[in-house]
Amino acid sequence: MNRTLKPKKCRICARTFTPISSLSKVCSVPCSLEWARKVAAQKAARAKRDERKSLREALEKAKTRGMHLRELQTAFNAWIRQRDAGLPCISCGRAASWRGQWDAGHYRSVGSNPASRFDPFNVNKQCGPCNVHLSGNLIAYRVGLVRKIGLEAVERLEGPHLPLKLTVPEIVEMKTFYRAEVRRLRKEAA
Repeated sequence: MNRTLKPKKCRICARTFTPISSLSKVCSVPCSLEWARKVAAQKAARAKRDERKSLREALEKAKTRGMHLRELQTAFNAWIRQRDAGLPCISCGRAASWRGQWDAGHYRSVGSNPASRFDPFNVNKQCGPCNVHLSGNLIAYRVGLVRKIGLEAVERLEGPHLPLKLTVPEIVEMKTFYRAEVRRLRKEAA
């Protein structure tokens, strides 16, 4: 039983040809060399992607809790700056159009009250001069915070808090959430 194969289109030069076997993909020797190079390049790229992925996974496993916390703080601060993008400085009222450094300033510092480190009411957009040079400009910060969230919420921030003991999976989940929120807010602003 002699079956002839249906004509195919060459994957390199796009000419129609009659294949010599059902596995033929190209029409001639020059095209087959080019096809072999293309397949080899694809395999190399796939191997490189797999290697990068395994390296990324290994680096992720090697991270300490402190490293995860620093990454979470960075993501949280970016979210605060994006959330408050159109607002003035919480302390001095510097306009949102100011071209200097904007920080995510903590009303209760991380050192004095670690439990409120990631409390969205405790952290607000603050200009660099107030946050860095005036050590948070806390008196003016409190006035701005009372105006923004109310006296009762500010007094809750100033009161005692239970210690915040986040596990690594909780930290990773929070990082993912805040990064997604930053992307969403940027997309809405665009």
